[in-house]
Amino acid sequence: MFEPGAEGRGARGPTATTRGLVDPAAARGGFELVRLEPAPDLADLVERHWVVRWDLPPGAEFTQVVIPHPNANVVAEADRFAVHGIPGGLFSRTLRGSGAVLGTKLRPGALRVLVGGPGALRPGLVVPAAAVLAGVRGVSGSDVEEAGRRAVAAARAGQDAAAVAAVTPVLRAAAAGGRTPRAAQALDRVACVLGAVVAGELGPDAGVADLAARVGTTPRSLQRLFADWVGVSPKWVLQRHRVHLAAELLAADPGRPLAELAAVVGYYDQAHLGVDFARALGTTPAVYARRCARSLEVLARA
Repeated sequence: MFEPGAEGRGARGPTATTRGLVDPAAARGGFELVRLEPAPDLADLVERHWVVRWDLPPGAEFTQVVIPHPNANVVAEADRFAVHGIPGGLFSRTLRGSGAVLGTKLRPGALRVLVGGPGALRPGLVVPAAAVLAGVRGVSGSDVEEAGRRAVAAARAGQDAAAVAAVTPVLRAAAAGGRTPRAAQALDRVACVLGAVVAGELGPDAGVADLAARVGTTPRSLQRLFADWVGVSPKWVLQRHRVHLAAELLAADPGRPLAELAAVVGYYDQAHLGVDFARALGTTPAVYARRCARSLEVLARA
């Protein structure tokens, strides 16, 4: 399970956007999403915590698809507590019965701080949380697993603050073991670039050179920074943000002219939007708009 939201922010605080959530109108009938701020001393590495809760009728199921951001997540579920790197493609999860999940959305680059090496950047990485969070300051693998179990139990009971409190100590211990001045500088530079993208501070024709200028470096150096700490390229970030924004705007107004939409989100023409959109979602903007229109109609009748 992955939680949608902005790719990263210059300001340190949780966001409320649905960017990344495919067909958000349908999602409103499938599950409840709650967002919570991290402990202040973890805000440099954690963007937010999130709880997903669902209670479906017998025999029913709901599949949610998420267009990933350049963030890793630490997720406590009923059957496992694991660290998830950036997926290689779309992420989907089918929900049945009732349950709850507690996730921790890390800031871009933060997983490398916790893991301590470039192995954290492998596409589609999924490893037990105990392999990443244990072994520091006396935290054992069993401590980490117990924290995950307590977090899920609290989330299922609607005790979201308690769920966050269950995982905070193991996150804090791992963070203390991985922070360095070099890591702090790298994460600040990544956050500055992503903050400018998400806040719309760049023109519609912005490229990697414009992102590099935000932190006073060269495009080549910026590409190395993202390769070393984030696991995706600055160009990927720009394209993914534009697709996220296009999908969000179409979900809110499926009848919006696609040529106009392309210009608003930063493309020279509708064709280039269509290529990036289809690469990210596996469908065209027109087909996606029709899907969202149907979901909005169903929601209006409910």
